[in-house]
Amino acid sequence: MTSHPPSSIFHPRRILVRGTNWLGDAVMTTPALLRLREKFPDAHIALLTSEKLRDVWANHPAINEMIAFAPGESLFSVGRKLRRSVGVSGEPPSLRSGASRPAREYARPTGFDLALVLPNSPRSAIEPWLARIPERIGYARPWRNSFLTQTVAPRPNVVKMRKRFVSEIKKLISHLPSPISHLPSSAHQIHEYLHLVAALGASLEPIAPQLFLAPNEIEAAKKKFGLETLTQPILGMAPGAEYGPAKRWPADRFIAAAREIQKRTNCIWLIFGGKNDSVIANAIQSAIGNRQSAINLAGQTSLRELMALLKLCRVLLTNDSGPMHVAAALGVPVVGLFGSTSPELTGPGLPGDPRHRLLKSDAPCSPCFRRECPIDFRCLTGISVESAVTAVTETTSIGS
Repeated sequence: MTSHPPSSIFHPRRILVRGTNWLGDAVMTTPALLRLREKFPDAHIALLTSEKLRDVWANHPAINEMIAFAPGESLFSVGRKLRRSVGVSGEPPSLRSGASRPAREYARPTGFDLALVLPNSPRSAIEPWLARIPERIGYARPWRNSFLTQTVAPRPNVVKMRKRFVSEIKKLISHLPSPISHLPSSAHQIHEYLHLVAALGASLEPIAPQLFLAPNEIEAAKKKFGLETLTQPILGMAPGAEYGPAKRWPADRFIAAAREIQKRTNCIWLIFGGKNDSVIANAIQSAIGNRQSAINLAGQTSLRELMALLKLCRVLLTNDSGPMHVAAALGVPVVGLFGSTSPELTGPGLPGDPRHRLLKSDAPCSPCFRRECPIDFRCLTGISVESAVTAVTETTSIGS
């Protein structure tokens, strides 16, 4: 194993990027992938990703090929799949338009020259090792360094997202008032991925996360869900969060905010989420009113349809969740509600983007990064309905 950077004369023809496993994290890797494409414009870049995230990468200019693995698929199966992946290489898609150019086939050796491992898990480092990829680069972490040929040291002053112990939380809340800490924009997670591609000579300069849709996808989604004739302002809401209840603003507050915003704007709400969010989405829709007031889409859309429908929204009111990051990467303004997590670390879009409004309380125990709150959810209940209403109406510039 080596710890020095690759030689500046090394020009990989085939690069494998081992992608992250969560939707929001995947979106936050796009600046690094775009910088990687910028550094190696003629390379064939393949992304190894979970099947559930496959569709998010369609039409993305940083990627030539997607290799998906199924839930529960073994390490050895993934390794074999990577060894078999020879594909057809072509010119990389246009960075400007996001549309793929016609493939230009040419002979190339089987296998990848280089693997860039974005996650920090041991498994993600073992997969390219099993595929016998000669150069394997990722962050230095326990139980995996021997599977990498180059380990990258953490960034200086990196902020770790560590779960607080319950005893630590109780100690923090017992010493009120506590000073509220503010982290610099350089603490954001997108810089973690940029730091990795910089080990290959790519630029460290941050750019906004970006996803891409074709116009026909938006029109098809409007037609499928009966939205072609809507004349009201369309606003989005994502009341779920897959990570756990410590990231979910209470449903009654979503309802109260939605009613007040609707009164001021005459909007129609699109309620987004996965199948696990169907119950809360149904409750919110029923409380807001009929289909002329809110449309429940939770569990009914594919990932590409979710993207297309988010693109229709003037703003998305959301917990810290995958749809939050997707909306921002599509250019949709976001009002994000943060409880157990930190907007400085995982906020939507490029840190400091004035289009987005990020709300959090002054709870001294936040961020704790826990899935469930061991006390009283004060980080979430400390975000008022009034602050959310103001943020949404000011962001949309209607009804304020």
